[in-house]
Amino acid sequence: MDSQVDMNHTAVREFILLGLTDDPVLRIVLFMIILCIYLVTISGNLSIIILIGSSSQLHHPMYFFLSHLASVDIGSSSSVTPNMLVNFLVETNRISYLGCIIQFGFAAFFGTAECFLLAAMAYDRFVAICNPLLYSTKMSTQVCVKLLVVAYVGGFLNSSSFIFSLFSLFFCGPNRVNHFFCDFAPLIKLSCSDASVPIAVSSFSVGSIIVVTVFVIAVSYMYILITILKMRSSEGCHKAFSTCTSHLTAVTLFYGTITFIYVMPKSSYSTDQNKVVSVFYTVVIPMLNPLIYSLRNKEIKGALKRELGRRIFSCDACYFCRIS
Repeated sequence: MDSQVDMNHTAVREFILLGLTDDPVLRIVLFMIILCIYLVTISGNLSIIILIGSSSQLHHPMYFFLSHLASVDIGSSSSVTPNMLVNFLVETNRISYLGCIIQFGFAAFFGTAECFLLAAMAYDRFVAICNPLLYSTKMSTQVCVKLLVVAYVGGFLNSSSFIFSLFSLFFCGPNRVNHFFCDFAPLIKLSCSDASVPIAVSSFSVGSIIVVTVFVIAVSYMYILITILKMRSSEGCHKAFSTCTSHLTAVTLFYGTITFIYVMPKSSYSTDQNKVVSVFYTVVIPMLNPLIYSLRNKEIKGALKRELGRRIFSCDACYFCRIS
């Protein structure tokens, strides 16, 4: 253990991430699977960002938030997955004390920003369905930018509270983290100092964010449901539902895993279950979001077809120009 002496204690300067499994065959299999998921995550979310940026039909608040959600998914996956892949290939995966805290800080930042972005997208759907005549006013560029600033500032403040909480702890004993990345709960277990205050601060921070964002989402969809039930046209009801299904699916997946990890009592599940759910939260969901929105959204599919058609036509035109 790399360490330094401080106040008659041995202070840990690095941690060892135990990863998901010790089975060498299973590690290779998981490496291939997660590498493929990561490549799909990066390519899928980058495609969403490029498509929204290049297609004028998608220059609307809903897709403005979706492009930033894709950016956050790339950041969330990239803060965890590369180091996780390394863990499958090396016998002992070491990470410095500072690197461990920075890794968790980035994961907390992107996870919190996603909470706020999902709430902003729910509010956008509420305005579009319940107040369509005022949509351009209530969801102006200035309003969208303000909501985006709130998302990123909220992510920064929450990750800062976690980072300060971890820096206030003293690690002098075992340095083996029973996880595939530096998560808060496994690090707390290794602390030699009283962790009651850091736990309380972090719990209050996460709890407040979940309560506020879930409240916004729940109220938005309550009004959306009431408005849809009042519609006389079945076509209008179907169109309204179709614009919400992708977002509702993403919200259910994201908050389901968040609730399991950070809200449910720790005694109700094991560390191995926590690892599996964390893989779903940090690795799988960032891959699923672009698939959910692209497969369920007609405007994105239409824009993708137009973009592919334009590129094919351009390539054909260049070809015929060369041979003529």
